[in-house]
Amino acid sequence: MRIVSLGAVPRRRVEDHASKGLTVGALGITADAHLVVVQVRPGGVIGRHPAAGRQVLVVVSGDATVSGSNGVTSDIGPGEAAVWEPNEPHETRTEGGLVALVVEGDLDIGSSAGAVDPP
Repeated sequence: MRIVSLGAVPRRRVEDHASKGLTVGALGITADAHLVVVQVRPGGVIGRHPAAGRQVLVVVSGDATVSGSNGVTSDIGPGEAAVWEPNEPHETRTEGGLVALVVEGDLDIGSSAGAVDPP
């Protein structure tokens, strides 16, 4: 077993799509999906852009205001997630700061709820 500190994952600053206060660090990758740690400073934004694949943003700490293709915003916090479909334009903002895990790729979200090790 290994213990990984999310704060120790090497990150790079991202300013694409008018993003502000955003850093991203790769945590894992498969042939079908990748997992990154995102950190957004207070008042920061992950600018509106299309999802490359199905994407889920899981809030670890802080607050997020998320929107999808229709531009309607929803506030989410720790223990909550936003899911966007492939090519869906989306944006994430934070007032107080945000640490989240993002998984993007060939994902099947919610179809096997409750199954950790399917039979």
